[in-house]
Amino acid sequence: MLPVADLVDQHCHGVLRTELGLGTFEARLATAAGTPAPGTTFFDTQTGFAVRRWCPPLLGLEPHCPPARYLARRRELGVAETGRRLLRATGVSTCLVDTGLPGDLTGPAEIAAAAGVDAGEIVRLEPLAERVADTSATVGSFLADLAAAVHTAAASAVAFTSAAAVRHGLAADPGPPWPGEVRGAAGRWLAGRAAERRAARSGAGGPGTPCAAPDDPVLLRHLLWTAIACGRPLQLQLRSTDPRRMAGFAAATAGLGSDLVLLHSYPHHRYAAQLASIHPHVYADAGAAPTRTGARAAAVLAEVLELAPFGKLLFSSGAQGLPELHVVGARQFCEALGRVLGGWVADGAWSRTDAMRVAAMIASGNARRVYGLDRRPA
Repeated sequence: MLPVADLVDQHCHGVLRTELGLGTFEARLATAAGTPAPGTTFFDTQTGFAVRRWCPPLLGLEPHCPPARYLARRRELGVAETGRRLLRATGVSTCLVDTGLPGDLTGPAEIAAAAGVDAGEIVRLEPLAERVADTSATVGSFLADLAAAVHTAAASAVAFTSAAAVRHGLAADPGPPWPGEVRGAAGRWLAGRAAERRAARSGAGGPGTPCAAPDDPVLLRHLLWTAIACGRPLQLQLRSTDPRRMAGFAAATAGLGSDLVLLHSYPHHRYAAQLASIHPHVYADAGAAPTRTGARAAAVLAEVLELAPFGKLLFSSGAQGLPELHVVGARQFCEALGRVLGGWVADGAWSRTDAMRVAAMIASGNARRVYGLDRRPA
């Protein structure tokens, strides 16, 4: 094993402030919506086994204890103390927190206090557009206010991120849309939101029915290009999207001053690594996959290291909701990285000095450079 002295989590979310029952907790272990098959549980996944391996000892229990016993201990300690113990055991020194998800999740300041780390905010573009739309009376005011909101956010955020734009906005045309196209798309979206609000007031949509998030390809491309103009890194959350769909956008944004970071590319991680090897401003995430792949994490990480230059890879846990996922993300990544690089040292392919240097790059050095963390005011 190779020790990792500094670990920067370049993309994570807050943790829930509320106590969870067995069913709610195990649902948070899943990587997609849905329920387990009858008579089964999401604890019977690589993520579930990793939680049972790493987290019980942090709460005073033996590894791999039964889920019911673990959750009983969790309730005994309480949400705040459980979160504090788990988050402080990750080995992470800096968390970059995506604040764009709904729900009762802690923000960057709370994560920093509970974990005893530095924290920065990542602004998600789609919810930002929704907030601007809620206070804009016309298409013109919406577009002007949106540009101002993105530029204002860039003054304090470490990065922007987008989840929907990759899936909906870049397949046909990766370039910036024409102003007339943008006005048309914005008008259609605002009109749709107004209709939804009227339906909600009349009772047709049900109380508290949320207005639709932006999903028009033109409007989503406009969001991305507005963020690119600010010069901040832009994280693109691929999920199940093939990274090869990003090739045109990567080419179009080359030389404009914003780095692109491809997140959550598993099971297409090799394509993301390949894209990072082609474009100087494109980086690939090497950390979130170990959380999902558990005991196979080293094999997946080795595949990423086959293709991407080591200076183009960064760690993230991708954790959301459960502090356990912060622990698993960090522990699985560090163990997988140690196994892969340590194995190459043992085989004589690498020197230990080089292995330690590359491990430090991927664990923290690359993130500190891309996001300018060492230049941020204290």
